[in-house]
Amino acid sequence: MSRLLLTLENIHVSFSADALLDGASVSVAEGDRLCVVGRNGSGKSTLLKIAAGLVEPDKGTRFAHPNARISYLPQEADFTGFQTVGEVMAAALGPMDDAQRAQRRLETLGLYGAEDPAQLSGGEARRLALARALAGEPELLLLDEPTNHLDLPAIAWLEKEIAALKSAVVMISHDRRFLETLSKSTLWLDRGKARRVEEGFGSFEAWRDDLLDQEEAERHKLDRKIAREQKWMHGGVTGRRKRNVRRVRELTEMRQHRSDQRHLKGDAVLQAADAEIAGKLVIEAKAIAKEFDGRNIVAPLSLRVARGDRLGIIGPNGAGKTTLLKLLTGALTPDSGTIKLGTNLEMVSLDQRRDELNPDWTLADALTGGRGDQVTINGVVRHVVSYMRDFLFDADQARTPLRVLSGGERARVMLARALAKPANFLVLDEPTNDLDLETLDLLQEMLASFQGTLLLVSHDRDFIDRVVTSVLVNEGDGIWTEYAGGYTDMLAQKAAAAPEKPGSRKEIKAAEKFAASVLAGPGAARRKMTFKDKHALENLPMEIESLGKEVSRLEKLLGEPGAFARDQAAFKMSSTKLAVARARLSTAEDEWLTLEVLRSEVES
Repeated sequence: MSRLLLTLENIHVSFSADALLDGASVSVAEGDRLCVVGRNGSGKSTLLKIAAGLVEPDKGTRFAHPNARISYLPQEADFTGFQTVGEVMAAALGPMDDAQRAQRRLETLGLYGAEDPAQLSGGEARRLALARALAGEPELLLLDEPTNHLDLPAIAWLEKEIAALKSAVVMISHDRRFLETLSKSTLWLDRGKARRVEEGFGSFEAWRDDLLDQEEAERHKLDRKIAREQKWMHGGVTGRRKRNVRRVRELTEMRQHRSDQRHLKGDAVLQAADAEIAGKLVIEAKAIAKEFDGRNIVAPLSLRVARGDRLGIIGPNGAGKTTLLKLLTGALTPDSGTIKLGTNLEMVSLDQRRDELNPDWTLADALTGGRGDQVTINGVVRHVVSYMRDFLFDADQARTPLRVLSGGERARVMLARALAKPANFLVLDEPTNDLDLETLDLLQEMLASFQGTLLLVSHDRDFIDRVVTSVLVNEGDGIWTEYAGGYTDMLAQKAAAAPEKPGSRKEIKAAEKFAASVLAGPGAARRKMTFKDKHALENLPMEIESLGKEVSRLEKLLGEPGAFARDQAAFKMSSTKLAVARARLSTAEDEWLTLEVLRSEVES
């Protein structure tokens, strides 16, 4: 039997009227690979801090095995008091630890020991924090958003490193692919409670949907029972109530139980404000080049981006992704070559640094620009509190300073500000940072229905696969190559283009197995149809039929002789509606085909 390393029992933590953690319990044994998931603000980081012994709960007990070495990676590492990276690492090592191995790991991450921690970039500071957390070969490793600020090569290295560890691991991450690859069990924090399933993240969402369906059915059953009892209460004489005090008391208890239930907080409502349709050509780059300090950031690159394209930009930290983004949007002038932007572009950018957020602003000021208490979305004037609720903020947070918001809440503020502006061209630089998985799903759905053009920089492999139609990949020395499809498609194309090398049959089979796993994606073999998938598969045919009729109607209308001469404004509006309907029809057909293939695979 595996040795228990850590036990948290009946943990209670409250910061407001609703308990953050309300009787949460969890145990971690040797060999566990547990991922902790839940909405922003559900208490994931707080639970991990309690597990690390850094925070005392209001109520409950923590027991850690006396001889177990526990290492904790916080979201924001603090290196105050250390003059060099080497001092940071030395402080993390015990007398029996392998200092040479720790140094090799540090150098693999691009650090050598003489650097000043205060001068490190966000990505470098994250790599140092990881090296420190892994330094003593802990028996239990607690990781809070370990992939934040890491580029794709560093994430791949971290996955390999954790997979090879003997340590038990508890991890919080918004990176689906990371969780699918490493987790063996899942702890779901929801409305203060902790529920665990002994399966990895790949199976979690189907399990969660089943639980929520059961909860809704039980709530509906309780509502009907209360209604029956209320009818009985009001349908007879007073004496009947006196003779059946127990039944009256049970009704009171049912009402109280129903009142005490904490409902699942609704989903954010993400919708980009509409702008007029842009010209067919959005960006045309001809042999553009850029260098800094004698280093090629962009070697001569020619690229065309058409209306409706969704281009992902991929590369390691320092490769020049943000510089390339600025070149393509006209914010930076190339050293050579030309950039031509299309007509009628309404561009909205989301900066990963979130520098435009003044920490002293209130939430309402950030959304209204400090001008009154109203915002205008798609021509409709709304009270700022109503718009806040679309992004899961409560009314009493309107005057909250931004400096006290969590990272996930600040990310939602940035999204709210960006999506309020009319746009047909979205430029998103690391939009997924700090967002919970549910909000990521909604952002992905919003981008799928967005009728304009998208430029995306992200290190989230799953998000890239779901959103883009092509990727522009840094190949080194300023060379950027475009590949059709997403991140996984790019890997497959690179593997297919690689020169064949002679090898044993065993090596060839191993390579074939790896390629198949890349194409399928982590957890693919275990994927089930969620309630959401089934609902979409059932309703998409009706939507496709309706959109098809709309397309036919508009085509007929625009094809009538003299339609343009009769009413040019109406003709232009109908043309725009036709383009939108065709795009939506194409998206709906693709989604139906994907779900139908999944249904066939599940049933077979």
